[in-house]
Amino acid sequence: MSWAVSLHSPGEPPKLVGWEAPSPGPGEVLVEVTAAPITPLDLLCASGTSYFGVPATPYVPGVQGIGTVDGRAVWFPTTAGMRPGDGSMAATVVVPEQELVPLPEGADPVLVAALGLSAVAAHMAMTWRGELAAGEQVIVLGGGGVVGQSAIQLARAAGARRVVAGAHSPDGRARAEAVGADAVVMLDSSDVDELAQRFESTVDGPVDLLLDPLFGVPAVAAARSLRPGGRWVNLGGAAGETAPVTSSLLRSKSLRLLGYTNNELTSGQRAEAIAMIAARVADGMLTVAHETVTPQAVPAAWAGHAAGTARLRSVVVPSADGAVS
Repeated sequence: MSWAVSLHSPGEPPKLVGWEAPSPGPGEVLVEVTAAPITPLDLLCASGTSYFGVPATPYVPGVQGIGTVDGRAVWFPTTAGMRPGDGSMAATVVVPEQELVPLPEGADPVLVAALGLSAVAAHMAMTWRGELAAGEQVIVLGGGGVVGQSAIQLARAAGARRVVAGAHSPDGRARAEAVGADAVVMLDSSDVDELAQRFESTVDGPVDLLLDPLFGVPAVAAARSLRPGGRWVNLGGAAGETAPVTSSLLRSKSLRLLGYTNNELTSGQRAEAIAMIAARVADGMLTVAHETVTPQAVPAAWAGHAAGTARLRSVVVPSADGAVS
């Protein structure tokens, strides 16, 4: 008998339970899990209020993870919370073999897990959807979060000439600065005009691309700094599901307002992006602030993320011998 973290009721934290290793079917492999992040998508699915519907319970959450198959380190996805089945927050999980993405030597599995699909979203939203080109100026909102921290570093790697971040707290500001933001605008106001002025006084001329995981007032304020024909890519609504954007703002600059979701990616696109992120981790070119938690600590960590009080991405890590630590 081993361990798993099981969610029994939508909207409540999961619990640590005993766990029998599942048996793989045709085309599947058994992965020994080494790291499983607690992500916003996990929380959304477990809430029972997502567009995937109320999940069948009990189930093991965790839409992604890192593990080993025959001693090889791999990244893997799951559909936990979106469709019936179990996820990555267990000692072992069954995964279709074709979904595995091998990790390069030297890639810290916990760091790759912490970045994971959040870094994929940052990369693909900027490059595939936002068409970031070398020499452009970028605003990254939510600069203290995982998407934001990833985007700052990936924009730099893509040749952006200047990256301005937006952050809600001093801690978020420090995290954005630590990963290379040229400047950080504090988003501690609900006044669109005031925030817009902060961005205008911080950017170096018109902005080419706005990466926006927040929406709401901060996004509209930042969008005022976009150049004519500038791109505004939204990939989240952390600051609000609606925003006070006006027709005149969009039309006066012929702005391109674009939506992005990882769900649109093919498995090939996702695998290529994960491989790139893992390679940058191995090269020491990509990092993110994170913490590790034991399986026993998952309920408390989960509750902190659900309440919005957790500051860092939490990654569930079992003990080295595979037992609950």
